[in-house]
Amino acid sequence: MEKIRGVAFVCIGRAVMFGALAIGLIMISFSFDLVLALYAGAILTMAMSEILIIKAIILRWQNPRRTEVWTCLDPSSRPVGTPGQAVFRVVLRDVYGFFARNSYTIACSFFAASTVLRLAGVSGV
Repeated sequence: MEKIRGVAFVCIGRAVMFGALAIGLIMISFSFDLVLALYAGAILTMAMSEILIIKAIILRWQNPRRTEVWTCLDPSSRPVGTPGQAVFRVVLRDVYGFFARNSYTIACSFFAASTVLRLAGVSGV
């Protein structure tokens, strides 16, 4: 189970980091207005968190063999039978939840920073 969790962290974490890179580039494009950049980052990070939650929910109906984590596991580490697939789904749901919680925390931090700066009267160039 720990082997599955490790591979899931790498696969899902890589996808989340690509999303974070895209969000960071969008925030940089709004660098002329710090409040707007933080607000855009908050909205996009919240959307990423929601997508991760949806991915965790639809795992129930997804065939585990069609996931990236399954293909990255060596054949001896893949779970066997229906109980094994249930464990596989639980591990993936847990990892998606971990990244969704962290994304949500970051989004809330962006929202808070944006609100504080807006109330402080900080504006762009």
